[in-house]
Amino acid sequence: MDHQKAKYQQRQRRRFRVGKRVRGTPERPRLCIVRTLKHMYAQVIDDHEGKTLASASTVDPQLRSAVSYGGNKSAAQAVGRAIAERALSAGVKQVCFDRREAKYHGRVAALAEAAREAGLSF
Repeated sequence: MDHQKAKYQQRQRRRFRVGKRVRGTPERPRLCIVRTLKHMYAQVIDDHEGKTLASASTVDPQLRSAVSYGGNKSAAQAVGRAIAERALSAGVKQVCFDRREAKYHGRVAALAEAAREAGLSF
């Protein structure tokens, strides 16, 4: 089997496995992260209403000036602190963590730990 095809299938299985267990409610919205090679994105989503309550990414103007490169752990930590701060100002204290197909390792773990330290619980 082609290596790229096998990796894609692993990511797809992981996405389905994580996605079927994680749903955002009004009391506990979903913290969804997207990890690309150059950037990190995070959103707090209420799936019941279909609304984004807070968002932060390395392409935001506020974070862009503080982060030189968006694809490393320090950038992920900055996004984690920013999403926690914005979620708390929107009245959200508890979230469920949706990592999609990304493994809980490296930048994903750094974002989660920074969000926890800034006051979010999940």
